[in-house]
Amino acid sequence: MQVDLDVDETPLAGLPRFQQAFIQGRRLRQFAIGAGVLATVGALLAFFAGLFASKTLWPALLLNLSAAFVVLMAGLQSAWWVAQWRARAMNPVAPVVVVDESAEPLGWYERLLDRISRQSHNLLGQMGAPMLWLGGWALLAVLGVEQTWDLSLPPAALGLAATIGAACSLLLAFGLLVMERHLAQENTAQWPEAAALAQLTRVPIISLLLAAFCLLFADESSIWPVRLAVLSGLLPGLVAAELLLRAVLSLFSPRRERLEPELLARSFVADMLRWPPQPLLALQHELHNRFGIDLRQIWAFTYMRRALVPVLAVISLVGWSLTGIHEIALQGRGIYERFGKPVEVFGPGLHLGLPWPLGRVLSVENGVVHELATSVGETTPPTQADPAEGPAPAIANRLWDASHVNDKSQVIASSRADRQSFQIVNMDVRFVYRIGLSDEAALAATYNSADVPMLIRSTASRILVHDFASRTLDGLLGEDRVGLAEEIGRAVQADLKKLDSGVEILATVVEAIHPPAGAANAYHGVQAAQIGAQALIARERGAAAEATNQAQLQASIAGDQATASAREINAGAQAADLKFNAEQKAYASAGQAFVLEQYFSQLSQGLANARLLVLDHRLGGSSNAPTIDLRTFTPPVDPAPSRKTVHPGAAN
Repeated sequence: MQVDLDVDETPLAGLPRFQQAFIQGRRLRQFAIGAGVLATVGALLAFFAGLFASKTLWPALLLNLSAAFVVLMAGLQSAWWVAQWRARAMNPVAPVVVVDESAEPLGWYERLLDRISRQSHNLLGQMGAPMLWLGGWALLAVLGVEQTWDLSLPPAALGLAATIGAACSLLLAFGLLVMERHLAQENTAQWPEAAALAQLTRVPIISLLLAAFCLLFADESSIWPVRLAVLSGLLPGLVAAELLLRAVLSLFSPRRERLEPELLARSFVADMLRWPPQPLLALQHELHNRFGIDLRQIWAFTYMRRALVPVLAVISLVGWSLTGIHEIALQGRGIYERFGKPVEVFGPGLHLGLPWPLGRVLSVENGVVHELATSVGETTPPTQADPAEGPAPAIANRLWDASHVNDKSQVIASSRADRQSFQIVNMDVRFVYRIGLSDEAALAATYNSADVPMLIRSTASRILVHDFASRTLDGLLGEDRVGLAEEIGRAVQADLKKLDSGVEILATVVEAIHPPAGAANAYHGVQAAQIGAQALIARERGAAAEATNQAQLQASIAGDQATASAREINAGAQAADLKFNAEQKAYASAGQAFVLEQYFSQLSQGLANARLLVLDHRLGGSSNAPTIDLRTFTPPVDPAPSRKTVHPGAAN
C-alpha cells in the first residue's frame, strides 16, 4: 500500500521497504550500470560486425541482445527512482530557501527567454524524470530492434567466433539467472518491486539462450538459425514498446511529491514469461487493487475456466476430424493414401477420407500442359533495347552470329563423301508434355518419377545424341527437317513409356537448327554462293517464261480479233438478208400501204432532230388561230443576239 506523507502518520522506520531503501538503491545502481555496460559493448560489437560482416547474423543478434539489456536497465533505473524516494523520505532534508537576487530582465528578448525557461522547467517537473528516462530507453530499444530487422539474411558459417559467442551468452545467462532467482526470493514487504524486476530479468536471459542456440547451430546450409536470430528481437521489442506506452500514459496520471511512487516499468509481456502462463493474473490483481473487483467471485468466469479444457478438447477433435476433408482443384488430381498405401485417385471436388496422418492426399496435375527445353542457358543481364526508329542492330543481319538462350550443341555426320568426319550444330528443341489423364499415369508420375522435367530432359538428350549422329547439316537444314520433330517425339515417348513415367509428349517443336556462332561466317559464304546461283537460274527461267507468255498473249489477241471481226460481218450480212426478206414479204402482202409506211418512217427518222414550224389554218379551229411571235427570232442581217429579251406574249 502506498504511503502518503501528508496523511499517514505511521512511522516510516517501522516499514521494511523503507529500512532497506538505501541498500536497495545502491544495488539497483550497480545492476543498472552493469546492464548499461553490456548494452554498450553489444552495440559497439554490432557496429563493427555491420562494417565487416553485414550479411551475417552477428549485427541482428548483438543489437537484439543490446535491446534486451537496455530494457533491463530501464526497469532497474525505474526501481531506483522508487528506492531514492523512500531513502529521502527516511532522511528528509530541510528545504533551503534560495533568494533570487538576479536582476529582472529588461529587454523583451530576455523576458521571452526567461518565460520559456520557466515554462520548460515546469513542464519537465510535471512530466517527471522517471517518465523521461523510461521513455527514452524504451524508444532506444525499439529503434535498435527495427534497425536490424531483415528476414532475407543468407546463412553463413561463423567458425570459432560462434562457439566463443555461444559460451559467453551462456555465462551471461547463468549470471542473470542467479540475479533473477535472488530477486524472486525477496520478500514482498521488504522489496515490492523485486518480483517485477525478476520477470523483467527473464527477457535478456531468454534472448541470451536463443542467441547461444543460434550460434551453435549456424552453418552454410541451415537458414532457420538466421531467421531465429532476427525473430529473437520480438521479445525485447514488445517489452520496450509496452514500456514506452506506459511512459506516455503516465503523463495523464497526477504526480504528488509526498505520495510514494509506484514502479513504472511493469510489463505485462514480461509477466507472461512464467510456467504456466497466467495472462489474466495481472489483470485480476490490477482490478482487485484499483477498483475492488474480484474476478474469482464472478460465476461466469468460473464456469468458463472449468469448461475451457473440455471445449478446447472438442474443438481440437473436430478440427482433427476436418483434416480428413480434402479439396481438389479443377486443374489437379489427388492420390489418396490410406496408412501410406495409395488406394484411389481423386478427381476435382471435395472428398472425405481418414484424418491426418492416417490418410493424406498427394497432389497431381490434371491436364496441365508444360513446355520444356532440352537445355537451360545461364541467365544473362538485360541488354539495352535498340530504338525502333533507328537502324536495325548488327546481329539482325546474321541470326547465327549469336547463340540462343536454350541452344545445345550436337555432333552430326559430315557431308564429305570421300572421308569420315563430323560437324557441330547448335539446336533448340522443345517438348510440350503433360501428365497422362489416366489414373495409372498419375500413379506412375507420382511414385516412379522423382523429377519429371529432369527425366524428360535426360531422355531427350540421349535420343538426340543417337539420332543426330547419322544426319548431316545440309539434311537438317533441308528435307530432313520436316519429319525431324515427329521422329524425335516418337522416340522420346517410346522411352518414357518403357520407363513407366506416366508422361505424355503432346508435341515436339524444333525452334532452331544452325551451325555454331563461331563457324557461322564460313557457312554464310557457302550459302551465299548457292543462293546467288539459284537466283541467276531462277532469273533466266523467269525471263524465258515471260517471253513465251508474251508471244502466246499476242497470238491469242490476234486470233481473237480476227474471229470477232468475222463473226461481226457475218452477223451484219445475216441481219440485212433477214430485213430484205421481211420487206419483200410485207410489200407483197400490203402493197402501197407498206411503201407509204416506209416513207413516213424514213421521214420521221430524218426529221427527228430538225427544228420545224408548221403553219396551217386548219389546225386549232376558227377560235384559236395559229400565232407566231417574230420577236423571238433573230434577224438574218444582224448576227448579234438581241440586247433586250422580250418575253413572249399574245400578238394577233
